[in-house]
Amino acid sequence: MTAPTTAPSALTPTELGLLDAYWRAANYLSAGQIYLLANPLLREPLTLAHVKPRLLGHWGTTPGLNFVYVHLNRLIRAHDLSVLYVAGPGHGGPGLVANTYLEGSYSELYPDIGPGEDGLRKLMRQFSFPSGIPSHAAPQTPGSVHEGGELGYSLAHAYGAAFDHPELLVACVIGDGEAETGPLAASWHGNKFLNARTDGAVLPILHLNGYKIASPTVLAHLDHEELDALLRGYGHTPYYVEGDDPQAMHERMAGTLEQVHADIAAIQRRARVEGVVERPAWPMIVLRSTKGWTGPKVVDGLPVEGTWRAHQVPLAGLADHPQHLRQLEEWLRSYLPEELFDAAGVLRPELAALAPTGNRRM
Repeated sequence: MTAPTTAPSALTPTELGLLDAYWRAANYLSAGQIYLLANPLLREPLTLAHVKPRLLGHWGTTPGLNFVYVHLNRLIRAHDLSVLYVAGPGHGGPGLVANTYLEGSYSELYPDIGPGEDGLRKLMRQFSFPSGIPSHAAPQTPGSVHEGGELGYSLAHAYGAAFDHPELLVACVIGDGEAETGPLAASWHGNKFLNARTDGAVLPILHLNGYKIASPTVLAHLDHEELDALLRGYGHTPYYVEGDDPQAMHERMAGTLEQVHADIAAIQRRARVEGVVERPAWPMIVLRSTKGWTGPKVVDGLPVEGTWRAHQVPLAGLADHPQHLRQLEEWLRSYLPEELFDAAGVLRPELAALAPTGNRRM
């Protein structure tokens, strides 16, 4: 039996609190994009007039994408890294839009959607709305190079980006539904072509949240020993970040990324300084979190969080089910937006300071 590979926390209590608040801000903006036309900071009680008449988007994978994004931001700032974020579950578009808005790159490209309450309203209204933007991470999203609706090509793109870019770290989030596609299954062998001396590094992050659109996923339901053997057979040293308690997960993820960064630096140092010629076991992360993490747990007596029902829109039919509107308001308010944005609707400075600046943004 192989025990799970973990790493100690790298966070102080203050850092942990700020990271969690930034993650809450990304989750709040993500859910807001799916649902809201107006009232972006819930300054008044939520009514049907504030909600889009047609709801379209993918919530289930989005909190995990946001979680990875905020922790990579921390790693970039701690070590002055050049990181490319490849989002295999590109249908988690609201998360990528939310993070580029929080880091400032979105407003630089679209000045009309700037910091403040009016910018937040426009950001939320445009998502999956006529004359707005798609529900996937499409080319309109800063840094996105293609529409994120077709699954299976993330890891191949990641290796292609790393070749001949020795200073680049490509963090590739792979959804567990995506991992069942033929192109992704073959792409695990891209590490056989990576030269630690002349190429950058690829960090696969296998995101196991248990379900695809309507059924369980294969890799999420393997026992640990079988999954670990599979990933080691692909040529990786897997690290496991697993759980549903946000505080514990932040600590695990921060420590694991520090360990992974040290592992990659050691591999590259052996190749570039010591002249060691080998095919190393590159690190990877298995992130096992809840599908629809932090969203509604139960709707109409049926479990949602942690099931396939969280994949797209967890709360629908608001006009016909007034209790859903109240539940939506409770969900959105659970992120405590009044703690995240100031009176003008601008992200509080201590949170804005967590994002990289300039070209270091992903």
